Amino acid sequence: MISVQNLNIEFNDHVVLQKVTIIFDESSITGIIGANGSGKTVLLKSILGLIVPNNGTIKINSEDILKKHLWKHNIGFVIDIDFINNLSAIDNLRLIASAKGVLSDYDLINILKFVELDPCSKNKYKFFSTGMKQKLRIAQSIMEQPNILILDECFNGLDMEFKTKFQKYLVELQKKGVTIIITSHIQEDIDKLCNIVYEIKEQNLVEVIK
Repeated sequence: MISVQNLNIEFNDHVVLQKVTIIFDESSITGIIGANGSGKTVLLKSILGLIVPNNGTIKINSEDILKKHLWKHNIGFVIDIDFINNLSAIDNLRLIASAKGVLSDYDLINILKFVELDPCSKNKYKFFSTGMKQKLRIAQSIMEQPNILILDECFNGLDMEFKTKFQKYLVELQKKGVTIIITSHIQEDIDKLCNIVYEIKEQNLVEVIK
């Protein structure tokens, strides 16, 4: 479970989020919608510990993420962070996996096959198409079988066939108890997947009645 309480975030005296309070339950898929620049990505980055809030608390399983090591929690994420341009898909994943040392090459090959990227390809990341880059982000987000999955506009650039495949996979993860948070500008994707939807309005979260 993720608990966000009275979260305030400002940049250069500009209020982005104000008094945001929300609980993300286990075995749920929660959607966050809002206009561009409304603070959706800022909220997700704060949960990941990439942005420190001005006020408020964020707890994962009752542990304050600002006081505990976030890496102790098995969190996967798709967010606007790129890979190393001169490495192939599998070499980028090898580099990430080496931090914990829990995945073998066999595991990485299988996850690349799942996202429909060639694990034997020497093609460098800088030459990837938008869709290929997004598939690699998805691969790294799920390769350690996370308990929490945070997905910021994860369907961007995906072909329809793989998008449908990945959406079905997310539903299966939810059934296994994974907590999933999704932002998307495509209302259909949110409506199709999410048990509960919130919209950021005037720097706060308002539940959307489906």
